[in-house]
Amino acid sequence: MTEKTALTPSTHTTPPAKFSHGVKKGNILQVAGQVGFLPAVEGQAPTPAGPTLREQTLQTFANVKAILEEGGASWDDVMMMRVYLTDVDHFAEMNAIYNEYFEEQGLKAPASARTTVYVGLPEGLLIEIDALAVLG
Repeated sequence: MTEKTALTPSTHTTPPAKFSHGVKKGNILQVAGQVGFLPAVEGQAPTPAGPTLREQTLQTFANVKAILEEGGASWDDVMMMRVYLTDVDHFAEMNAIYNEYFEEQGLKAPASARTTVYVGLPEGLLIEIDALAVLG
C-alpha cells in the first residue's frame, strides 16, 4: 500500500486547521485550495499579494505551482482545476489572466479540465484555486 504524504512548501504557512496544503498518494497529488497570500514570513500573519484580482490570481498560481513541484508534479500533470471567485463580475478578467498565464507556461500536455464557482472567502481575498494532478 502506498503511503499518503503531506506537502507543505517552505513558502507556505502551517494551515489554520487540520488539513494539508497538498497530499500525495502513489501517483495522485491533490492541492488544497490556495489563495493569493505572499510567501510566508516567520512570525507574520499571511498577507494577500495585493487588492487586485490580477495580483491575487498570479500569486495563487505561484502557490499552487509550489505545491505541485513539492510533490514532483508540474502544470502538465494537472488533470482538473477548480477556481473559486467571490464576484461573478470577475469571471472574464480571471479567464484573461488564466489564459495569459498558461500561454506563458509552455505546456506540453493539453490544458486541464476546469470548473469555476462563486463562493464567500475571508475579507480581502478574491480567488481560490485547487488542483488534482496525476503523475507518470
